[in-house]
Amino acid sequence: MTRENKAVFTFFGASGDLAKRKLYPSLFKLYQKGYLKEHFGVIGTSRAKWSDEKFQGIVSDSIKGISETEKGQAAKFASHFYYIAHDVTDKAHYAALNDLINQLNKQYEAQGNRLFYFSMAPAFFSVIALNLKSEGLITDEGYNRLVIEKPFGRDYDTAKQLNDALTASFEEDQIYRIDHYLGKEMIQNIEALRFGNTIIESLWNNRYIDNIQVTLSEKLGVEERASYYDTSGALRDMVQNHILQIVSQLAMEQPVAFTDADVRVEKVKALRSMRVYSPSAAATNLVRGQYDAGENSNAYRDEDGVPADSATETFVAGKLLFDNYRWSGVPFYIRTGKKLADKFTRIDVVFKKPLIDIFAFPQNPNASLSENVLTIYVEPNSGFALRVNAKSTGQGFETEPINLDFFQDADKEKEVPEPYERLLHDALEGNSTNFASWSEVAYAWKFVDAIRKLWDIEVPRFPNYIPGSMGPAASDELLQRDGRSWVYKLNQ
Repeated sequence: MTRENKAVFTFFGASGDLAKRKLYPSLFKLYQKGYLKEHFGVIGTSRAKWSDEKFQGIVSDSIKGISETEKGQAAKFASHFYYIAHDVTDKAHYAALNDLINQLNKQYEAQGNRLFYFSMAPAFFSVIALNLKSEGLITDEGYNRLVIEKPFGRDYDTAKQLNDALTASFEEDQIYRIDHYLGKEMIQNIEALRFGNTIIESLWNNRYIDNIQVTLSEKLGVEERASYYDTSGALRDMVQNHILQIVSQLAMEQPVAFTDADVRVEKVKALRSMRVYSPSAAATNLVRGQYDAGENSNAYRDEDGVPADSATETFVAGKLLFDNYRWSGVPFYIRTGKKLADKFTRIDVVFKKPLIDIFAFPQNPNASLSENVLTIYVEPNSGFALRVNAKSTGQGFETEPINLDFFQDADKEKEVPEPYERLLHDALEGNSTNFASWSEVAYAWKFVDAIRKLWDIEVPRFPNYIPGSMGPAASDELLQRDGRSWVYKLNQ
């Protein structure tokens, strides 16, 4: 059942690229589907001097690919948007903002519900949150919810300082730390696959699983994000949030119930049991890389805004270990990078081979059963594949791997909500299942900080991989030392 949500939104950073590309189109999708109807208002704030009409025009322009019949609907949607120029460091400006929120709340009968969205420079997150409280913008009439974009700090200490500032104004259950990967259809399918199928969950342990591989591959380089990226790198930009959130869902125990509180409890337990490496162990179990020049492609150090001697990594691969009963001895291999062979995200669960291979006949001693592999395709295609061994067609008896697969068809894909659409709806509903809790963020930073401590004092041999590859050779060697290999290989 579609239920209308009532709220006044305030977007800090309304003139930014994220708002135009993702946030406004996602709100329009919710409007089209009836999750937003008449009882909502949206306030955009930034330093720019815009009128309401200019802002509404920008919102309308952000909605791409609509038909002629939908243009009237888009115009009506945009009429709910209002703009106010705002200096987030000036307390006097919050009084005018509060007056506008109160006006729209009354005008649209939004029941006092307020949703604040921070999509601007993280340096301002703390001051906005503190001013929202001190200047009386947090209401007792309805709910107050805060949606905050990454990066959430740049290490554990700065993340804790930010969290302390946020929790001085908002309760933990009012804070929604958004990670758009958690809004992807197939990431949300991990729980359904595991806990909705006895045949899967009964094998989901170290008795039957040999290793798990998570790959987030990007084809593009840093593009216009060089100034941000060079202070972050792949470890902070991708591993600390996206990858460790995915890994926590793969590693967690079954929750008591499928509620946000119960799911978060189990994710935190999983992250607590993840081994934090010493410097020597980090050197052994983590690989970093930086892309070189390629055909019609700059090296990272030649990108605009990147220092010529930059030691920022654009690739990370690693082996994660969990010290608990379920996963003892099972490595979780991760990798992510820019300028790789293609853009895709996939999870490969590699099962152990039978203890005895009865098909390894003496006359064919080199024949070997392939591992069973369950693959979760996250993007660009959504689906599952299970690789099993079967008899080859013809005389004799040889085995070969075959795939049992399922992929969403084009019509189904069109029905899948975009990640920001899904997560904005969850925030409106007060469902924080697919948002990171502070405890999850804290344990992820502690893991990353231990690696960063080593990398910040070592001088890497960069660049060390070419565009169009799957990263440096050390990424393959990381698995080869364990007698394993990546399931996804280039040109496979």
